[in-house]
Amino acid sequence: MSTAKSSKKPINNGIQVPKVFIIIGHTLQAISHNWATLYAIRLFKTPFRFKTPERELKMKTSSKISKHLISSLNKEITTYSYGSSKRKILLVHGWSGRGTQLYKIADKLIENDFMTISFDAPAHGNSSGKTTMMPEFVASIIQLEKEFGPFEFAIGHSLGAMAVLNAAKKDLNVQKIISIGSGDIITDIITNFTQKLKLKPIIITKMKEYFFKNFGKDIDTYSASISAKEVKVPTLIIHDTDDKEVSVSCAHNIRQNLQQGEILITNGLGHNRILKDDFVIERIVEFINRDNYHEQL
Repeated sequence: MSTAKSSKKPINNGIQVPKVFIIIGHTLQAISHNWATLYAIRLFKTPFRFKTPERELKMKTSSKISKHLISSLNKEITTYSYGSSKRKILLVHGWSGRGTQLYKIADKLIENDFMTISFDAPAHGNSSGKTTMMPEFVASIIQLEKEFGPFEFAIGHSLGAMAVLNAAKKDLNVQKIISIGSGDIITDIITNFTQKLKLKPIIITKMKEYFFKNFGKDIDTYSASISAKEVKVPTLIIHDTDDKEVSVSCAHNIRQNLQQGEILITNGLGHNRILKDDFVIERIVEFINRDNYHEQL
């Protein structure tokens, strides 16, 4: 079993759980820990779907949109091919996100003669399904590389960044990786989630047991810092100190486990605004275009 070094502050304010979910969880917990566990797992695997905001419509309407069946999942996802260059970059959104969420980064990459390939992950946006987990993000990435690749670079946000790091230790073959606002230890994520639902610690244990039975291994093997140990390509870790959804300690933990990593810590941008910040985007472009990589501690 892999040993995962927990972040110092896994619990954060972030997005709050509706009170009705908490009440239902409390009621089920009083009756049966198993019922409460199944309820928590269902919520944990169910993303929110949001309407595409106006700011993302240019990318959406300018992209070639297509459907692709991820054979290993038997789920259909929606992809967005943006631009016309032969040099392709993969963009991966986070939990409850969309394939056009990294639109401002994509626009700058188009200006620099790249093409971006992004997708609505399973159970997100216009893709099929109601529930999903990070391994399905990874499976989608691996198949899309076969259909659209090769990708020169991969950029992921939040859970999407975790998925990219996991894919990189498998079959994703890219020159560099950019991780933005990535989570880290899966147990920390589950703990944070159950504490927001105000469930007992026993539910954490039971959720992990459920995932072990389903995946055949400790869920923490998917932790970003564990995956980072097997990532051999230069990787830029970006995180904001005011991120209320994911502690900045995750970024430092991931960075410490990379073979070729550098880190950019920002202030005042939070978890999502960081995707639209001009300085951050320029830094991403500089990292991508840099011919000779020099590690920066």
